[in-house]
Amino acid sequence: MVTATSSLDVNSIVSQLMTVERQPITKLAAKEAGYQAKLSAYGSVKGAVAGFQTALQGLNSASKFQTLTATASDTSVFTASATSIAVAGTYSLEVTSLAQAQKLAAAGQTSSSAAIGAGAATTVTFDFGTISGGTLSNGVYSGATFASNGNGTKSITIDSSNNSLQGIRDAINAAKIGVTATIINDGSGTPYRLTLSSDSNGVSNSMKVSVSGDAALDSLLGHDPAGTQNLSETVTAQNANLKVNGVAVTKTSNVVTDVVPGVTLTLNKVTSSPATLTVARDTNSISSSIGSFVKAYNDLAGTLKNVSAYDAANQRGAILQGDATVRSLQSQLRGIIGTAVTGTPGNLTTLSSVGVSFQKDGSLAIDQTKLNDAMNNHFDDIASLFASVGKSTDSLVSFNNATSSTKAGNYAVNITQVATQGKTVGSTAIATPLVIVGGSNDTLDLSVNGISASVTLSPGTYNTAQALATELQAKINGVTALSNMGVSVAVSENAGKLTVTSVNYGSTSSVSVSGGTAESALGLGGDTPTAGVDVAGSIGGTTATGSGQLLSAISGDALGLGILVNGGALGDRGVLHYSQGYASTLNTWASAVLGVDSIISSRTDGIGKSIADIGKRRTELETRLINIEKRYRAQFTALDSMLSSMNSTSAYLTQQLANLPGSSNN
Repeated sequence: MVTATSSLDVNSIVSQLMTVERQPITKLAAKEAGYQAKLSAYGSVKGAVAGFQTALQGLNSASKFQTLTATASDTSVFTASATSIAVAGTYSLEVTSLAQAQKLAAAGQTSSSAAIGAGAATTVTFDFGTISGGTLSNGVYSGATFASNGNGTKSITIDSSNNSLQGIRDAINAAKIGVTATIINDGSGTPYRLTLSSDSNGVSNSMKVSVSGDAALDSLLGHDPAGTQNLSETVTAQNANLKVNGVAVTKTSNVVTDVVPGVTLTLNKVTSSPATLTVARDTNSISSSIGSFVKAYNDLAGTLKNVSAYDAANQRGAILQGDATVRSLQSQLRGIIGTAVTGTPGNLTTLSSVGVSFQKDGSLAIDQTKLNDAMNNHFDDIASLFASVGKSTDSLVSFNNATSSTKAGNYAVNITQVATQGKTVGSTAIATPLVIVGGSNDTLDLSVNGISASVTLSPGTYNTAQALATELQAKINGVTALSNMGVSVAVSENAGKLTVTSVNYGSTSSVSVSGGTAESALGLGGDTPTAGVDVAGSIGGTTATGSGQLLSAISGDALGLGILVNGGALGDRGVLHYSQGYASTLNTWASAVLGVDSIISSRTDGIGKSIADIGKRRTELETRLINIEKRYRAQFTALDSMLSSMNSTSAYLTQQLANLPGSSNN
């Protein structure tokens, strides 16, 4: 029997043929890898730009380049800090007394939780002011007067739910009215004593406590330094007294912010000898900030160079060598750095003017000598080189804000109307002394900035119009409906006539009296209200819109620029210099580069589409190759069968021929 065998290795043949057929897919894979490498490189670029922007954000603030230091020669006496408006120099400081808050104590009780009084709803009102004259003995004043500071009265309600020492303490503390209440156990037969402490230091923050509604609570808490005093004074309010350069100063707080402009002093103890305050320009901070700017730029420039440069040592280019997008970013970056800043108030307009310049390798470097010279001679102008800064030549005109639409430049300011405050002026002088009687002539109805309010004056005899002005101011400013909206007034008197003025400026500022039992007595019947007006004028030659004291440009290059006009004359008011320094401009540039419509996004989106197209093409080719492989395998399997059959036939014929007569095998 003859056995047929195949002479073909079908699997090997098909495998080799498919290797050839898969070459387009291999090329696609290589192309895709190249695209992925470019995406990764662009990711590195975006990361570098994001890091650059983060570094710039800390530099896009004028305060970074205008800091001053305030140093005390003896920190046990005082500590100090300075802002950019401070003036460098040295000051002598002597402290003769520290400010302290008044403290009062109530009579002792046998229990801190037992009810006091009948539980009827009772109003406890706190007023703050100055105690003058008289004498203090055993915590009680005799012959003294009390004048409210006009900052407003505060009230709490005591009823059956909280008419114990503990309840009163908790009600006072929860109300946050400027008084802290505690309970002290003095160890006596009636040990529990309620103590009250003013939250603010100074003689003008002494307390007067009025109680209406329950006689027992009144006998416990009622306290008028000029009258009945049911509380005893355990600590007398005191001002801080100091001398700065020999000038005597009195303040209600130990934190003093308005004696040396731009400097905050925190007083710690009385001096035995003068201490020294030194205010100096913080050149180290400026050097550090500019150094940070240079490093941030060099880091970004280095990344752009690394992803696009030719590596001569390895004789190969970086993945983005010659890339138009990277070249564009490099060009934009150098262009911004090389362009002078406009709108600066001084002569510093380029980085080279503060010692920052390009090196041969394209990086930035600092000439410290030149930077020191700039800090010594142009300290106030350095900020305009880096941050968005507005600076006016008029001391009463100040930069408030700008938008992305505002262009850097120098803008002339012209004022046609100065903002005013709404007010009302009494029609007649107050006849003093004036006796205010509860329920008779003690109420006044009015409206401030469109908000209605009603006040009730404290009963008593007012010997001067100024005393009534202070009382009325305190009561108005104590109205919750007003204080919750940030609205308050100032009440003054002139020749006995009262003037009530809103502290706000502009067309929304107004004061008017509408009635009340005290209207005539206070001379406010037939008062003359005058509404406030908004500032008006132009910025950069174009009409601006006013809101209170804020004047904002609504067109032109100054669009979005806002300035505050704090009074002054009408007409030309100098120039507002507005500059967008390098950090500000580069921050805007970085935001654009990282935006969804940036050139990087456009490029990476294009690469992403190419990768997606490759994936689609690969899928199509893979499907086609499956069919090709099937066809090859079918064809070569058939060929193998045919060859096997032919081999069988050949073997058979050979065998038959060998059996024929005359064959050599026979």
